[in-house]
Amino acid sequence: MTSDKILRAALVGTGSVANSHARAVAVHPRAELVAVADLSREKAQEFADMYDVAAAYGDLDEMLAAESPDVLLVCTPPGPHREQALAAFAAGAHVIVEKPPAPSLDELDDMRAGARAAGRQLAVVFQQRTGTAAAHVRRLLQSGALGRPLVAVCQTLWFRGADYFAVPWRGKWETEGGGTTLGHGIHQIDLLAHLLGDWSSVRGELWRLDRETETEDVSTATVVFEQGVVAQLVTSAISPREASSIRIDTQKATITVDHLYGHGHENWRITPAPGFESEAEGWVFPDAEERSDHAPLLRDVFDALLDGEPLPPTADAPARSLEIVAAIYASAAAGGAVVTPEALASHPTHRAGFASPVVDLRR
Repeated sequence: MTSDKILRAALVGTGSVANSHARAVAVHPRAELVAVADLSREKAQEFADMYDVAAAYGDLDEMLAAESPDVLLVCTPPGPHREQALAAFAAGAHVIVEKPPAPSLDELDDMRAGARAAGRQLAVVFQQRTGTAAAHVRRLLQSGALGRPLVAVCQTLWFRGADYFAVPWRGKWETEGGGTTLGHGIHQIDLLAHLLGDWSSVRGELWRLDRETETEDVSTATVVFEQGVVAQLVTSAISPREASSIRIDTQKATITVDHLYGHGHENWRITPAPGFESEAEGWVFPDAEERSDHAPLLRDVFDALLDGEPLPPTADAPARSLEIVAAIYASAAAGGAVVTPEALASHPTHRAGFASPVVDLRR
């Protein structure tokens, strides 16, 4: 089913990531960005002028009341996501929110409940799930064509200098919600979980090795997935040669993706195990390529909203990767104890926030 309706989108928060949202709306044939809001009315107007948007506001509630958008694109830091999403649902809008979706699992639960009560959809932007290569690998894994996945490595090795943490809300538990695990590693963690499914246990540790922050600048974790895959995770904000990578070893092959902030077919490789070379012909990536980006994610979500369909796999399961991140923080707070989904569901502290002790090894 295809509707002729035009999706009226509004946007809150005009920082750098908002540009990706505005460009994604601009290339969608059935969507229009009708209004933007920012705490600074002046910044909102500058953004509106840049993208030829008709209206700019200095207050979200005022924008929602005046514009009645079909969908709100939330491009603000995680702290206000809950209140902004609930306001949008109350105004009858769907919500597409940037990662991390919330600074706590309890707040994300409130957002999901608000969406259900309003009969609206809540989609989270994890654009690393998108692209034809990721979809191809996911199909191969789910079909069993590569055999059972066994072990995985997930690395987010990024570099953020002192100027990055000079922004007042960064590096603080109260305003950022977490450190590099929540702010950076969640991208690759989400892609890993998109490929491997639900998790069964997490053991994690937090480290402060160089930056002047309350939160961690490095974390390490072991995640066991329900299908028995053991994954080792390393996330860093202090790595000069930046890289984002995932490796999954299955019974028949090794899958790797090595990139930084986005991937295409050239970033992926499937290497057959000895004796399975003849099967590799069936693993070849499709000729038509689409790279990972905001545009395909928002396109697929917009199409689903317009046509009344469920959210696509690239935008469903909004809590899964945040749960893994929460479990890393909860494990670190408990001295490296194993955290299971059942324990996290009723955790006494880490559903409400992720503040955790960090091992400080700075010299």
